[in-house]
Amino acid sequence: MNQELTRHVAFLRGINVGGHRKIPMADLRALAEDLFPGAAAVTYIASGNLCFSADVSATALSDVLEQGIKDRFGFEVAVLVLTAAQLDQIVADCPWPDAEGNRVFAYLCFAEPKLDFARTAALIAESEELKVTGQTVWLHAPDGVGRSRLAAKLEGLLGVEATSRNWNTIKKMRDLAIKK
Repeated sequence: MNQELTRHVAFLRGINVGGHRKIPMADLRALAEDLFPGAAAVTYIASGNLCFSADVSATALSDVLEQGIKDRFGFEVAVLVLTAAQLDQIVADCPWPDAEGNRVFAYLCFAEPKLDFARTAALIAESEELKVTGQTVWLHAPDGVGRSRLAAKLEGLLGVEATSRNWNTIKKMRDLAIKK
């Protein structure tokens, strides 16, 4: 009996940044295909965004991908795996869906965030907004993330491991995940 494969999205934390922990996207797709036969793996930009199919739970997939990356590439990478339905809910929860896609950031937390609100309040600009929905912390930085003192420090204020993506990337990954 063949179980139907579920579409998943994996977000790798901190790869291909400044020439460190390099994983070519073709190699990431190949790894997914090797680990999960029939994965139909697709990547988006070089920052570690992978969409694939598998018949395993998202938690188990994180562990398998992390070990596969360590075995094949020789370093550890934290991997957050979500089902297409979970990512679709994150998209639905975005507080600023009509804002410029490169001005809204989703900090995808590996566990429930424990945000340091005092330090956050000291760093947030008057034009910026911050919202928490489930395990996602959203930042709207209308003046640009490069000018945001909060964006530069936010991952360290979450109290849990996280990886961030801009709104454009979140929407693109959802679109890739829901395509059949």
